[in-house]
Amino acid sequence: MMNHLWNLPAISLLSLRDFLAPLLPKAPITEPVAVFLVILAIMLVAPLLFEHLRLPGIVGLILAGVIVGPHGFGLLERDGTIVLLGTVGSLFLMFMAGLETSLDDLKYNADKAVIFGLATFSVPMALGAAAMTLLGYPFLAAVLVASCFASHTLLALPIVSKLGIMRSQSVTTTLGGTLITNVLTLLVLAVVVKAHQGNLTLGFWLFLIPSLGFYTFATLWGVPRLGRWFFRRFGHDEGAEFTFVVATLFVVSYFAKLIEIEPIIGAFLAGIAITQLIPQLSPLMNRIQFIGNTLFVPFFLISVGMLVNPLILFQEPRSLLVSAVMVGVAIVAKLLPAWGSGKLFRFDFSSIMVMFGLSVAQAASTLAAITVAYKINLVDQLTVNGTIAMILVTCIASPWITDRWGQQIKSSSTRQTQARKLPQTQARYRILVPVANPSTEDNLLQLALILVKRTNGTLLPLHVLTDTHVPISAEAKLQQERLLAMAETIAHAAVVNVEPIGRVDDSIDKGILRTAQERNANLIICGWKGYSTYRDNFFGSVIDNVARRTSVPMLITRFVQPINSTQRVFLAISEIETMAPDFQQTLALARALATELKATLQILQVLSNSRLSDLPEISDLATDVPVQRVRGHFVNQVSRILETDDLLILTHNAHPELLGAPTLGVAPEAIARQHPDISIIVVYFPSGYKAME
Repeated sequence: MMNHLWNLPAISLLSLRDFLAPLLPKAPITEPVAVFLVILAIMLVAPLLFEHLRLPGIVGLILAGVIVGPHGFGLLERDGTIVLLGTVGSLFLMFMAGLETSLDDLKYNADKAVIFGLATFSVPMALGAAAMTLLGYPFLAAVLVASCFASHTLLALPIVSKLGIMRSQSVTTTLGGTLITNVLTLLVLAVVVKAHQGNLTLGFWLFLIPSLGFYTFATLWGVPRLGRWFFRRFGHDEGAEFTFVVATLFVVSYFAKLIEIEPIIGAFLAGIAITQLIPQLSPLMNRIQFIGNTLFVPFFLISVGMLVNPLILFQEPRSLLVSAVMVGVAIVAKLLPAWGSGKLFRFDFSSIMVMFGLSVAQAASTLAAITVAYKINLVDQLTVNGTIAMILVTCIASPWITDRWGQQIKSSSTRQTQARKLPQTQARYRILVPVANPSTEDNLLQLALILVKRTNGTLLPLHVLTDTHVPISAEAKLQQERLLAMAETIAHAAVVNVEPIGRVDDSIDKGILRTAQERNANLIICGWKGYSTYRDNFFGSVIDNVARRTSVPMLITRFVQPINSTQRVFLAISEIETMAPDFQQTLALARALATELKATLQILQVLSNSRLSDLPEISDLATDVPVQRVRGHFVNQVSRILETDDLLILTHNAHPELLGAPTLGVAPEAIARQHPDISIIVVYFPSGYKAME
């Protein structure tokens, strides 16, 4: 079906080019460099101009496509390259919608998504079929055109992503509803085409329904497992990670085509399946969004505009009637489900209008359906004309409506977030990360970037060369430069502030402590091998010496798996640690990591002497976070519950230890030795530490 998506029939009408022929080139621009230059100029100028006029930038891209396209000034021809990149753009658009969609949010809003999806399918189907029948269309043609009203393209999705309201209930409901209505619409298309051709047999149903169910299960179950295996093996190669993600998008989309459903549905499912492996604030997510929003999605919007002929409405009087009916039905048929569902869900007016704005745009699926129908002579040229007019109006209205009322949701959400925010989360992190080993540097930096980006803070990668009263070798200096350059590159890819620090000092631990004081660091993240030797316990390792003298908290980490493969953030605490003044900061850290890693959060409280009923309740905890309370030996209880792909978080407050005992305490080392395949973070607070205000 995607082969026909962009190949609408040529319409023999006068265009703007015919009126301005003396002022324009005699033929469209075909030289590759010049074509790409024109496209890049549109991508740069059109959004800036329209945003200056307080209109969504994507409207400018669509209208620019109209102007330079074959039905405008004719500067560009809608050739195979534009078609290819436009198709890639539509897939990227739906893929990024899936990436922004939380499975937990979809599950939580599943009932709303199903209700809205069925409503935004059935209402347009009923109104569209009735309207087209009154215009004299036969039954099958009326049903097929009605299915065009039922489908929609999430054209305004970049707007809600930019506004930061992707996880609002109204947007999540619309995303789930889009999946439902587009699948049902394309099913109607397949049934109508088979019925028109006389091929609607039992074999068709026996193939479509099982294959669709198996395809969905294989995507949502298989892709995450394959991705987790790939990231474990090749997670150190950033280029390989990006290529794997893009390849997954096109493989899943292609298999959707093989079972005769629209590839954009496959792209959306691929995004949902792989999103749990890509932290929201990671460099990989930033690269995907940057390339998609900057290059491919604008190509899609421009290619949609190039399909539109503004003079199409004046071909003949009946064309105006058909176009007016189709535009009116498309708007009313999408407004009614959004209004009714929103009132049922008790959404405010802004949320209802965002649902309407997202669901009113007609583009990819509509073009696919009407193209197939025209090629088998089920609809005529007037229907194609009306469809183009409907696409033009809805593609302009959708981003404007979404931006207009999405701003209000953003303002309301910002006020609520600020009202809930704890004092300690308002401070900006300045995180010092000593880097020494290229094989472990990536996970340490990924953890630091998650925390830095949440607070718009600064990353301080540090490499210390030891002054042994002997000239430092050129190889050591070169290694220092390489490590810091790599850290700086990763930070820039995640778009965070970074201050790389190369230092020569008496020892590594003294270099870390002095740098933390000089650069006003408020958190230190360092790697840990998971155990200490007797020599370390008596004379102190680098971590021991830093922990004994630091005045700021430390995250002492052992990552044996890529951080983005985490499925569960597991916070294990004793009864004493629950009552510690620093516990709320540890809880905030665990919650933040679970959110950004798209993992579940689970808490285990262990006590030794008290009764279970005497355990204090954990305050400021969401009701959906499971808390398990047990009695027994701390290490044994934690070890019993640990699972593969867990990220275990332990706490340790500085207090005197027995001579020769590990500085971090006995429990972290015992668990690390028993579970060499589990990643661990020990949250270490120095004596007398006061949380950031």
